Amino acid sequence: MLSVLVPWRPQPSRIEAFEALKAWYARHVPEAVIRTFDSDDEIFNLSACRNIAIASIDDENEVVVINDADTVPELGPLLAAVEAAATSNRVHLPYDRYHWLGAAGTAQFLAGTEPEDCEFELVIGARSGVYVSTPATWWSHGGQDERFRGWGFEDAAWYVAHETLLGEAPRRHPGAVYALHHETQLREGPQYDLNAQLMDRYTAASTSKDAMAQLVFEKDA
Repeated sequence: MLSVLVPWRPQPSRIEAFEALKAWYARHVPEAVIRTFDSDDEIFNLSACRNIAIASIDDENEVVVINDADTVPELGPLLAAVEAAATSNRVHLPYDRYHWLGAAGTAQFLAGTEPEDCEFELVIGARSGVYVSTPATWWSHGGQDERFRGWGFEDAAWYVAHETLLGEAPRRHPGAVYALHHETQLREGPQYDLNAQLMDRYTAASTSKDAMAQLVFEKDA
């Protein structure tokens, strides 16, 4: 059995993508058990959803996949990441190429085209979509910061914390993930500005393991 943990709050434009993700797992990893997680936050909180999902796992050494509801992995890199995460004490990203399919590419994929053959835009520096980790590894560098609300920066901050506290970036595996099109969320306004300010604190703390640990574990405001 493989636990696949999906942050999820239903929105009409995202349902088709999530159904496609579930179909992919049913086809390629039929032993996978997909569970969804949400928080009580009024504004959708990805960090909180991911932390709640990891906290649901009883065995701190179980390897799990945290998979965004709109992002389809490739089988080979995913299985390689699952195997490696069992002993590495690092989070693994089962890709080194992030393909955003957009409306055209997503339509092709949903019509049966293999994802690698769909139109796409390459997203440079992507750090989200699919994570592979044990709970022990996830909590060793603080999980994700739930002060990031709405959209923006939570993945970048987590990546910097991993680099600083664990001494290296999350480990990538050669391959691609495919992000499916849906209605985009607002990336501006007061909450986005607060997220950006918190990200600045992560950047400043990245030069000191002690400073990062204080920011991550003490969650001082």
